[in-house]
Amino acid sequence: MSNVAHGTLLQAATELSQAAGAVAMKWFGGNVAIDTKSDGSPVTIADRSTEEFAREWISARFPEDGVLGEEFPPLRPEAKRKWIIDPIDGTKAFVRGVPLWGTLVAVCEDEQVLAGACCCPAVNEVVSAAPGQGCWWNGSRAAVSTVSSLEHASVFVTDSRFPEHVERGERFRALAAQAAVSRTWGDCYGYVLLATGRADVMVDDIVNVWDAAALQPIVEEAGGVFTDWLGNHTAFGGDLIATNAALAEVVRAQLVRAT
Repeated sequence: MSNVAHGTLLQAATELSQAAGAVAMKWFGGNVAIDTKSDGSPVTIADRSTEEFAREWISARFPEDGVLGEEFPPLRPEAKRKWIIDPIDGTKAFVRGVPLWGTLVAVCEDEQVLAGACCCPAVNEVVSAAPGQGCWWNGSRAAVSTVSSLEHASVFVTDSRFPEHVERGERFRALAAQAAVSRTWGDCYGYVLLATGRADVMVDDIVNVWDAAALQPIVEEAGGVFTDWLGNHTAFGGDLIATNAALAEVVRAQLVRAT
């Protein structure tokens, strides 16, 4: 795909993430009813309304494209190009009034991510990227940090419990113990921090494609390294390790093993 096409999709993904994020913000800080999905995760009217808005926006502008979102069945699943939407990544934070959540938008063909955007409206940040187009943070170029030793690194994770992968949890905690700073409440905002040089390592034990797809070009175009726990450069592996370039080898040496 040409740089012009990537740029057009980048602009569209960025615009949609901001517009959909504004929809979600209407409910943030209020008392919204919380339902529990079959996987035990929470969902609210804010999640559903935001995804409905995104689906309508895409259908109006890209009527031949498919849509895969977290809250509803796929739309036009036979389409070659698909938009992958997470209306509120970090619903557990959202419902508790914690502002570290975001709206994620990715555009993909098969497993190639053509553009990705993450809008975090509660903290007034939007980060977006497309292959060959760079990573952009509130309109300025973004880059990962140059921290090269774990003893000076900030290591983030969404949830440090790793209930389904006990051994992985042990590896992660051993890694985090070597770091200068280790924090949770990650979700998409941890990857925003990584891509903008404010964190050095971000890890997730379990993710869905709508959690991950938008983040791959954001991290990679900022100069970072984005893989699954087997070291594959993909957003479709079901788990994530993202680092700056300087720490990529040492972090994966400790975390990446056949599992």
